[in-house]
Amino acid sequence: MNSYVNMGVGAFLGTVFVLMSVSIASEGIFHSEVPEKEGFAIIAEEGASEAGAGGAAEAEVDIKPLLAAADASAGAAVFKKCASCHTSEKGGANKVGPNLWGVVERPIASHEGFAYSAGMKTFAEANKTWSYDHLSFFIEAPKKHVPGTAMGFAGVKKPDERANLIAWLREQADAPVALPDATAATAPAAEGEAAKPAAEADAAKPATEGEAAKPATEGEATKPATETAPAQ
Repeated sequence: MNSYVNMGVGAFLGTVFVLMSVSIASEGIFHSEVPEKEGFAIIAEEGASEAGAGGAAEAEVDIKPLLAAADASAGAAVFKKCASCHTSEKGGANKVGPNLWGVVERPIASHEGFAYSAGMKTFAEANKTWSYDHLSFFIEAPKKHVPGTAMGFAGVKKPDERANLIAWLREQADAPVALPDATAATAPAAEGEAAKPAAEADAAKPATEGEAAKPATEGEATKPATETAPAQ
């Protein structure tokens, strides 16, 4: 019995010895030194990445000039991105979002039967209707324009697509709201700029002949009387 035990212990120790020998040999054969200098140094330029991420978001596009040339039929295709959460037909059911029939200039957070988020209700207190500007900014970035909204949509980032979509939504109404006057905001500035060069031109305009002659006339008035001719 003892002989079997001794044989088993010897076999175990022999196995351990062999494994250790193989490990030591492998380390010696395949060992590689740690390089003094890394082959590639990856440096993250945080400033550049932050500027790139925030630069586009900070630029707000005025949607009104784009609406004049918008394609409402193309907007119907853009609406497919919204169709999973909204209906657009008259009397349509509320889904994840409210029905959008007549949404342009509709009072915010007012559609009957829909439970609006606290963020949307707060937004409605300061902003009364879904104007063209509000629609554009909200569709572009819902959570940025209305903090606290439950709408998880990523947004339609391209201004021309938003214009097409809003033009199509405008038509989904009993009486479509008039398109905004894109030139009204810029007209006064244009007139002022036009008047400015004219005023400068008047300031730089040379005196008229009448004005040029005025000093001479005054000179004639102050000129002493001519001497009488001496007696012959």
